[in-house]
Amino acid sequence: MGRALCRTYGKNRTRCEIMNETITPEERMKLEEAIQEKTDEQGNRWRKVYFGGGSHMRNWLDQIKEVHGEENVEVEEADSTGFRCYEEGGEKMYRIWARQEQ
Repeated sequence: MGRALCRTYGKNRTRCEIMNETITPEERMKLEEAIQEKTDEQGNRWRKVYFGGGSHMRNWLDQIKEVHGEENVEVEEADSTGFRCYEEGGEKMYRIWARQEQ
């Protein structure tokens, strides 16, 4: 995992190092908001269109597939560290990505 500048702590550390510390939900959201795009091994660019979990995620996923086409949508499990309700309930969080047109 690459290193990232964490403005919350003012240090250059990996996301893994940051997540292993106790952080507030607000700090965790700032970290998540910094994740907006990614590029896969084939060079495809993806844009994050949703972050969350529960029944909301399923509704968003269905709508995003309808708009972008199922082949252009990817779901990735995200670390729930920093979100107490998800951590305590053992609920998973997800990112939904939509492939960008070339």
